[in-house]
Amino acid sequence: MSASAFDLDRFVSDCLEALHDDPPQKAVREVVMRALRNGGIAETMDKLERAEIWKIHQGSELTIINGVWPPNFTFMPHDHRMWNLSGVYNGREDHVFWRRIEDEKGGRIEAAGAHALMEGDCWPLGADIIHSVTNPIARFTGAIQIYGGDFLGTPRSQWNPETLSEEPYDIENAIALFEEAKRRWGAPQARSTNILNE
Repeated sequence: MSASAFDLDRFVSDCLEALHDDPPQKAVREVVMRALRNGGIAETMDKLERAEIWKIHQGSELTIINGVWPPNFTFMPHDHRMWNLSGVYNGREDHVFWRRIEDEKGGRIEAAGAHALMEGDCWPLGADIIHSVTNPIARFTGAIQIYGGDFLGTPRSQWNPETLSEEPYDIENAIALFEEAKRRWGAPQARSTNILNE
């Protein structure tokens, strides 16, 4: 399959079909790995010229987002409350994993591990994972993010990057971080980062 042959509609359809397998996360990962091997995702998703979090599909059983991380960018610790896959099609993602602790300052988190994803990698995360994501390189990183549920409609948590204290997840704040990254890198403003709208 040539790089230009990646079919986004077919990809979404294949992911939805894979949900009927057991376990679904493993079956969806096979779909993502096949797409990464066949190529064409980066060409289909834009030219990696701007920070972007863009909704491809949202449903009660599956959400698919295209994420383009700006250079040297870190996204705060957060949880998903559903399984997740991250398939990197360009660049690199570094994940720091966190665990909850109780101390004199109340419930916080501490670092508990890390994993680097290179181009072509697809890494599964469990429903209870807390992680932060960094693009440590000097160019944009692109990744398909897949969630086993209605990711955009599920209440969840984020952790303050300075105090590591838990807060309700703030989607508007997340959008603002990407918008600021666009301005900082002088990226084109062809469309909004707002993943709440088509």
